[in-house]
Amino acid sequence: MSDVQTLTKADIASAVSQKIGFSKTQCAALVDRVFEIMKESLAKGEEVKISSLGRFQVRQKHSRRGRNPQTGEQLEISARTVVTFKSSPVLRKMMGETHAGN
Repeated sequence: MSDVQTLTKADIASAVSQKIGFSKTQCAALVDRVFEIMKESLAKGEEVKISSLGRFQVRQKHSRRGRNPQTGEQLEISARTVVTFKSSPVLRKMMGETHAGN
């Protein structure tokens, strides 16, 4: 097993609090509001771009044939809406990626 770390909203609020000196409660409310604005925008089908981080985009996936991996049974996977993320060149460089895709 790998040592996967998880960054939570509380962690973000705490880091913001330390940087700007607002209370953790104020920062938690701020972080919550930022995420609410992002979710509202995505729900409307709008793209969300965050400089130096990347782009969140709503995409439509068509229905397609699939297979149950346990039984091998063919099935139809219904059409659905998904959110995709494409990292910015700044983030890719920071992570050491040298290719253009993500």
